[in-house]
Amino acid sequence: MKKSIQVPALTAAPGASTAELPFVFTAEGHKSLYFTLDQLQSRMCSQRPTHLDVDYTRTMMGFLMFNREPAHIAMIGLGGGSLLKFCYRHLPATQLTVVEINPHVIALRAEFQVPDDPDRISVHCADGADFVRQITSQIQPRFDVILVDGFDCQGQAASLCSQDFYEDCYLALSPRGIMVANLHHDHPEHATFTDRIRNAFEGNLMEIASKEKSNSILFACKGPRISVNELRDKDSLAHFDQEVRDQLQKEFSRISWLMN
Repeated sequence: MKKSIQVPALTAAPGASTAELPFVFTAEGHKSLYFTLDQLQSRMCSQRPTHLDVDYTRTMMGFLMFNREPAHIAMIGLGGGSLLKFCYRHLPATQLTVVEINPHVIALRAEFQVPDDPDRISVHCADGADFVRQITSQIQPRFDVILVDGFDCQGQAASLCSQDFYEDCYLALSPRGIMVANLHHDHPEHATFTDRIRNAFEGNLMEIASKEKSNSILFACKGPRISVNELRDKDSLAHFDQEVRDQLQKEFSRISWLMN
């Protein structure tokens, strides 16, 4: 049995007291999280709070095509907790560690029905890059999956796009671990960020544009080279219930079609 990671104690992130205040907009049965009205951070269907309502989150769940039963997932960025709630519900044996730099976002956990389960979920108010850097000093079992989805009022957080950060993610992963990074498809430095991930993971990556094409999801693997044929040939959702298949089957088929 794998042991859960011992997460280092971290104080509140530098500048937390002056962090940008998010706001919640409710309409037509949905709650949405914003910093500015032109940048949606998260959206939740009030009747189905664990449903993945924004398309790129379903793309990020493509890590299940590589590992259907991760023992420990780290999430950099909480937002409205969409990925956290989905993984908590449908991956019952998985430990979940979340790092969110903005305390005002964490304060909205109840608003977005984020579960409070200290046995499986740990939430830290810290800079994600600092957190991962500290994890790399540990010799204990590491993360099987790292989901990087860190955006603020300025867009992509610069500290989560650096060469050092991606190299730290590589070191923080288990031998066959995977990092999934959500990037803005049209960011002027998108090619630079992709190259940094490629360098950190020795070219072992796959890029998939989200269905709405505003986000670009990078799957970067540690260990064996990504085999497109192997991913296409297996049914990654075979042992999940119909609720999961209804949400992810079409997206996984789309990912398989786009892989090259």
